[in-house]
Amino acid sequence: MSNLLNISLFQTNPVWQDAEANIKILDEWFEKIPAETHIVILPEMFLTGFSMDVDKISQEMNGMAIQWLISKAKFKRISIMGSLTIKENDHFYNRLLIASSDGSMQWYDKRHLFRMGEEQEHFSPGRTNIISQLKGWNIMPLVCYDLRFPVWSRNHGLKYDLLVYVANWPQARHEAFLTLLKARSIENQCYVAAVNRVGIDGKGIKYSGDSVLIDPKGNFLGDSFQSEGIVNGTLSLKELNEYRQKFPAYLDADEYEIK
Repeated sequence: MSNLLNISLFQTNPVWQDAEANIKILDEWFEKIPAETHIVILPEMFLTGFSMDVDKISQEMNGMAIQWLISKAKFKRISIMGSLTIKENDHFYNRLLIASSDGSMQWYDKRHLFRMGEEQEHFSPGRTNIISQLKGWNIMPLVCYDLRFPVWSRNHGLKYDLLVYVANWPQARHEAFLTLLKARSIENQCYVAAVNRVGIDGKGIKYSGDSVLIDPKGNFLGDSFQSEGIVNGTLSLKELNEYRQKFPAYLDADEYEIK
């Protein structure tokens, strides 16, 4: 099995609160990815933008958006990752979904809800994180504001190789975004893939993108940019493991429990 993982990050400017319009746009984007792509990663709330109008934008787990994700993953023979507003048992979740080429679905519910945007007044928090497997890689997916809380992503025992953040991170704090992403890669001795939206949303908030791939030493793998587009990159599990063996700082990590 190849130790390489080919990633495409979709840095989009979502049409505000219009899932059907965004699906039409994304259908065109999927035709532009390299043939060797293994996984496509979409921004947080990629079909609506970061809206708190949950009654208007929410999807059911057996609904149109989920069926589209599964169908697209199967047809393109890839995995697809991104978050949507999901309604389940009278609760709303900012749910990061992972659709696989075999038709299966995993998900992670955002734990840290962005109180400055009143997210905690509309959404229920997630309670557990997950590790997803793809092509021999262990991947931990997280959502936007989770980035500010390093305990939640701590890589005890090197349980994952790639840390993924999907975001709607405003331009006003883009330096914090890039700085924290570098820190997460260095402290966890892992690759980081982060995808953020661009444009101006329905509330007038501006986003600068800065979607990026980062190696375990904190180096950016290519340049970030601030317009719509696709970031393609290849990560090497062999190089990651060689670095961990050469510099095994993880062996001195502190132990703790999350309650």
